Amino acid sequence: MDEAALRDIGGRLIDTLGGRRRLLAAGFAAVAVVAGLRAVAPPGAPTVSVWSAAHDLTGGRPLTAADLDLVALPVADVPAGALRAGARITGRLLAAPVRRGEPLTDVRLLEPALLAALPEPGLVAVPVRVADGSAAAALVHAGDVVDVLAVADPVGGGPARPSTVAAGVRVLAVPGRDGGTGDGGGLVVLATSPAQARALAQASAVTRLSLALERP
Repeated sequence: MDEAALRDIGGRLIDTLGGRRRLLAAGFAAVAVVAGLRAVAPPGAPTVSVWSAAHDLTGGRPLTAADLDLVALPVADVPAGALRAGARITGRLLAAPVRRGEPLTDVRLLEPALLAALPEPGLVAVPVRVADGSAAAALVHAGDVVDVLAVADPVGGGPARPSTVAAGVRVLAVPGRDGGTGDGGGLVVLATSPAQARALAQASAVTRLSLALERP
């Protein structure tokens, strides 16, 4: 088909649609409708970048870069105390378990000043989960001195009689007291010697741990 034939077909099409002016008017009207729809469309909700768990995390361990994801949440969905993009949280101790995708908040992490509260050089901060979590949260406070007892675990076994795993250790923090851990509490952070820390780690694998509060 030659150029003259194409022009002839184009002219007939324009005549059928009512002429060039009507065709242009229709085109402008279509553009105006599209622009109007865009103008009345609601804008995207503002978001905030917060740190979340890249995978399921256990309590009582320091966070690494592989544990973290930076996600954008609508402002209305950001939980109170959420740790935003500028917060430095790698290396900080996780106070309680966190599910994958859950935003991290301030009550999930132990304060950076916690290690500075150790009463003497050579001690370490050890998170310990005790069986009587609600009682521990109610009775034990930072600064108290406690004995950690091991009792038989119905599943894992252990000694038939309670035994003292660590005696005279000081409580540094009780994260579950804030009610923000969501896992039933039971976590306390103790100042222990490295040997006591190893004994607690071994005992926690096969026994249920309990606290005995010493008289001040």
